[in-house]
Amino acid sequence: MKKLLIIVLMVAQTTFIFAQNVTVNSKDKGEKFEHFWSKCVGAGRANEGLRAGWLEQLEKVQKECGFEYVRFHGIFHDDMFPVFEKDGKYTYNWQYIDDLFDRMLDLNVRPFVELAFFPKPLAAKNSKTQFWWKANITPDESKYNEWYNLVKAFTQHCVDRYGIDEVLTWYFEVWNEPNLHYGFFDGTKSQYFELYKQSVLAVRSVDKRLKVGGPSSSNFVADGRYKGEVESRDGDLITFTADNINDLEWKGSWIVDFLEYCEKEKLPVDFVSTHPYPTDYPFNPRTGKGKDFSRYVNSTKDDIEWLNKTIKNSAYPNAEIHLTEWNTSPNSRDAMHDFLPPAAYITKVNLDCIGMTNSLAFWTFTDIFEEKGGGESIFHGGFGMINYQGLVKPSYHAYRMLNQLGDEKLYKNDYLFVSRKSGDGKIVALAYNYPEDHYNAVPSSIRKIDQYERGSTRQLNMKLTNLKPGTQFKLETLDKDHGNVYKYWEKMGKPEPPTREQIKVMKQYAESLKTEIFTANAKGVVSINRELSPWSLVLIKQIN
Repeated sequence: MKKLLIIVLMVAQTTFIFAQNVTVNSKDKGEKFEHFWSKCVGAGRANEGLRAGWLEQLEKVQKECGFEYVRFHGIFHDDMFPVFEKDGKYTYNWQYIDDLFDRMLDLNVRPFVELAFFPKPLAAKNSKTQFWWKANITPDESKYNEWYNLVKAFTQHCVDRYGIDEVLTWYFEVWNEPNLHYGFFDGTKSQYFELYKQSVLAVRSVDKRLKVGGPSSSNFVADGRYKGEVESRDGDLITFTADNINDLEWKGSWIVDFLEYCEKEKLPVDFVSTHPYPTDYPFNPRTGKGKDFSRYVNSTKDDIEWLNKTIKNSAYPNAEIHLTEWNTSPNSRDAMHDFLPPAAYITKVNLDCIGMTNSLAFWTFTDIFEEKGGGESIFHGGFGMINYQGLVKPSYHAYRMLNQLGDEKLYKNDYLFVSRKSGDGKIVALAYNYPEDHYNAVPSSIRKIDQYERGSTRQLNMKLTNLKPGTQFKLETLDKDHGNVYKYWEKMGKPEPPTREQIKVMKQYAESLKTEIFTANAKGVVSINRELSPWSLVLIKQIN
């Protein structure tokens, strides 16, 4: 009898429908909001931006998703050839950077400048490197003056080439995740703070109005591994021993120390940046290995709330917040990045965090991304919302749909957002189903992927009133059978690589969602009743 009851409950969990009748008056006063999700998006490294495919995909996401800025690593890496040394003297070469920035600006996208990594002449002798392309990450404090000169010359060149009015709209971020001693900065916390100081002074020496910030630290943690000068691996095992990691107190890495240092040194902080991935990878000295943890669905919102409170109580209460990397996980080989569930996660988190941050930059817009080298498959769990061949993933559709929302909020609950465009008064709504039975952990390959095939449905029962009779709405549905390109590729037999004709067919499938038309009746009312399958998105857009 117990077994039968458990089975019934399991079935109930996968079929239970949440019903709620929602009525929205299209003429109600709306609440203004910003599309912070379209502010910035990530990419791999600067040199990849010189490729035709990268630029074509950037043009696409700018037009369809509205991205204003792109952030990437390696602007000063050796493959951009920024510094030449001869007889102990340094000369600068900007032509590769100019080529990239020129092309980006022609596409109406600005650089969110990450000042990194060390050109070989400015790095420590025998510097440690990161990635197969060998980014130099070990500082040489005796060359910090040369770093200052490089940053100043670069900034002045940008102003000379693009004009001060343009460059005043840019952001200059110092380094990438320097708290990861075993990753991106083979130095101490104090050395990074001095690097920030030299960088800020260099940028501001060109114009005191230019925007600078940091510390660009990695994901939030619940232990003390980043309290000291370098990352500790001695074993604060609170994450391993907690009954529920979501009950722990998670804090941003280096944020408090960074703000206190800048206050002491009287340095400007125009924005605070960090990377609130909903995951953690603590090191366990007992086993000599790390472990993957996935936090619950609201962890990013919790982290942003902590960040807002911390900044408000600092000497920089008006600093902007730019979360310059974010995804379901920071693993560029996480199969979940290619699947449907991240689309619902992206939608939920962004809509839940309206008004809390200036940007939440998805990492990344493209799978033309080589931190671990080239992808071994056309779908290899890469970060991108578009794969190497230009096939859009469900995450792309999430950003495309978010971008189509208006700028006035009329209604919001946990699965529906109704907006209006202040310019023409048209209504745009976005419904989504992030199943409640998956709230305990963000979609990630940390868990078995087939677990996400199951999940509760929701019932969307919505009425829009006070419309002009005959007003029409177009519905676009993204679900397991529409726009879910990985599943379509599976049905094709996973061709590797696909032929040119197969790629054309896959592109058409990936971008063709289920569409329907609804029309307001003679009373100016349109009723939309839909069962939302797990992880699905429905865009409801007024078209006349």
